[in-house]
Amino acid sequence: MADRAVEDILAQLEALGDERMRAQNRKNGAGDNQFGVRLGEIRKVAARVKCDHDTAMALWQSGNVEGRLLAALSFKPKALSMAELDRLVRSVSFVQEADWLTAYVVKKHPDKETLRRGWMEDADCWAARAGWSLTAERIDKAPEGLDLAGLLDRIEAEMGDAAPEAKWTMNFCLAGIGINFPEHRARALAIGEALGAYRDYPVPKGCTSPFAPLWIAEMVRRGEAG
Repeated sequence: MADRAVEDILAQLEALGDERMRAQNRKNGAGDNQFGVRLGEIRKVAARVKCDHDTAMALWQSGNVEGRLLAALSFKPKALSMAELDRLVRSVSFVQEADWLTAYVVKKHPDKETLRRGWMEDADCWAARAGWSLTAERIDKAPEGLDLAGLLDRIEAEMGDAAPEAKWTMNFCLAGIGINFPEHRARALAIGEALGAYRDYPVPKGCTSPFAPLWIAEMVRRGEAG
């Protein structure tokens, strides 16, 4: 039954594919197992089909980008063991998969703090991306017990040579510390300037640059900082 449901769902997704979206996905690192469906359309399919847990797992195991994104919207976080979630995180092949899995599953898992601590020491780029993403969430929402100075030490020492997948969420931590903690702001700004990560990153007009010094300064200007 699950196999039939997966075939039907993938057929629905394939019908929504668009070559321009496929090209954009490829530019961002996706492989050929994709249809090029816009994210809003995937959300509509998810709302309509109401996948059960087994179907969501089968969709993920298909390796298809859109199937995996729909699965990320359909998993029940509490139904996943830590080992299962760890395997899902390590099987990611595309940044959009990683970010939806983290946002909709990892961040809602009851054991995310245990996973975070392990992933922060992991050499796997996708595990590290998830670990730093969870740390950024803690910096923003629950910083109690975090060694912020120690995190800045790690960012200063490791971010320059980090894999691109992990560097992105490390940068969120750097900016988060600078935005939320005035006592660490000067150091966060200095580290961001020295590393230069995302200094020339293209952003649409009106959007905030991910270059940490600009990002921190803009949030402070808006009064959204500590």
